[in-house]
Amino acid sequence: MDRYKSFKELASSEEPNAFGIVAVDQHSVYMRCRSTRRKIEPGTSELARAVAGELFSLYLFEGRKSAGNSDLHITSTNFDEPSGLSLVGGSDVAIAMRGCQGSDEVIYLGGKHRVLTDKLAKTFKRGGFVIDVHRNPMLQGTDRRNSCNRGRSGMWIQFELTRALRDWLTSAPREKTGSTLSDFVDAIREAVSEIEK
Repeated sequence: MDRYKSFKELASSEEPNAFGIVAVDQHSVYMRCRSTRRKIEPGTSELARAVAGELFSLYLFEGRKSAGNSDLHITSTNFDEPSGLSLVGGSDVAIAMRGCQGSDEVIYLGGKHRVLTDKLAKTFKRGGFVIDVHRNPMLQGTDRRNSCNRGRSGMWIQFELTRALRDWLTSAPREKTGSTLSDFVDAIREAVSEIEK
């Protein structure tokens, strides 16, 4: 259970330096929505930054406490931080990059944008990634109250990335075999470019 039911409640209870917000408007059709990192959902900010680059708008809500960052988690249906909602509202489609538990390297793909979901499944599989739908309905990104559904199209994409996959993709380069951060970024950008044609 979340400690806070809204961003307003969180902000009035936590110290100002307990969290940080990044909102970069690239005036793009697509954006990365509500990625969280640093002991809330480690690795998601790094992945969102890599995918967004200078192409897509980017929103990050980051925990910065020395301990207890899980207290800062607000479920997507209750997340109402104003700059994040504004950025989503100015985009056609939002893509939420979130973290879940898991010792296998899996991307759980969900959301309401079925065309883009299908394209992403294909490009991810070509990149060597394992794709699945999470068994927990709360992690499938289909709830219309999800804060990412407030884009102009009312459709969004949600990734639930296992801890094992996030650790693998954000680890320091070394003699790794298998899919890389570059493969992850390329898969998303390829799918988006096909939709935009």
